Amino acid sequence: MNYIKLLKLTLAVMLIVSGCTMNAQKSETKQFDNPIALQRADPFVTKAADGTYYFIATVPEYDRIEIRKSETINGIKEAEPVVVWRKHNEGPMGNHIWAPELHRIDGKWYIYFAAGSAEDKWAIRKYVLSNPSEDPTQGEWTEEGEMVSDRNEFTLDATTFVHKGQRYHIWVDRASDKEVNTGLYIAEMTNPTTLADKQVVISQPEYAWERIGHNVNEGPAVLIRNGKVFVTFSASATDANYAIGLLWADEDADLLDPASWNKLPEPVFYTNEELKRFGPGHNSFTVAEDGKTDIMIYHARDYKEIDGEPLYDPNRHTRARVLRWTEDGMPDFGQDLSDDETALEQSKKQ
Repeated sequence: MNYIKLLKLTLAVMLIVSGCTMNAQKSETKQFDNPIALQRADPFVTKAADGTYYFIATVPEYDRIEIRKSETINGIKEAEPVVVWRKHNEGPMGNHIWAPELHRIDGKWYIYFAAGSAEDKWAIRKYVLSNPSEDPTQGEWTEEGEMVSDRNEFTLDATTFVHKGQRYHIWVDRASDKEVNTGLYIAEMTNPTTLADKQVVISQPEYAWERIGHNVNEGPAVLIRNGKVFVTFSASATDANYAIGLLWADEDADLLDPASWNKLPEPVFYTNEELKRFGPGHNSFTVAEDGKTDIMIYHARDYKEIDGEPLYDPNRHTRARVLRWTEDGMPDFGQDLSDDETALEQSKKQ
């Protein structure tokens, strides 16, 4: 073999090895095949004890609840949606089927969701479904009825979590007698379908970024890390002004005391025109396949201008990104980074 042939062979081998290394690095960065679900807003992903991911979200027709099942987060994209419930033709639960969340509690699956009535789509209340099956895409879902709260004027976006052995519920309702708005309430739960008597407001719109188009705090999501209980929420109208804010309380604080909660005056995740990320919001949290990397699931559009009411523009797509952490234990949402760049930054720390 002459020198030129040897050199060509060496270069070819180097290119192959380099390509394999780059592919391996991409895999290790846990990049996602975004969007992981088209036309799905208010996304919620939960990872079951056996490692299976279940995905549930608002469909643009606002008429049904679907669940997707996958062994990976990326697999959600091609997973077959299973319709587990449809809206009623009349009466309550007959319109605006919004923001379902799927939770495993005491050996049963529960779906918390919001719905208007067939006769008045803005008569929004929160409701509960239950299913004893091990697999929520199987078995029979039972309507447990409305989950009533004290104010109960415009209730939606319910979520639940356990802290120090107590199950809590956070939801959205009117929070002021002086103006039309929505805020975040918290209460303990006496069982998966009933709230305890003490129900308090922990956040309502007060800063300018929360009051664009509508005075809104909604879409709470809970993440307990680093000695703190973090709650993200979304604010303003559901167009390019939609953005995510952050509350937190010390893990030993009384979560039913509004004074326990801190609130950042600025949003933590919002429109980035350069990245074509418009109106990101209504997120949830899960963990990656490695069981330790925190992942934020959220929706956003890839364009700014909307014709008509934003609620009826169907193109809020579900996306996934790595959630990083600062040295002082606060979440870093990577506002100036793309979804892929957050994964790359995370990989450098591992």
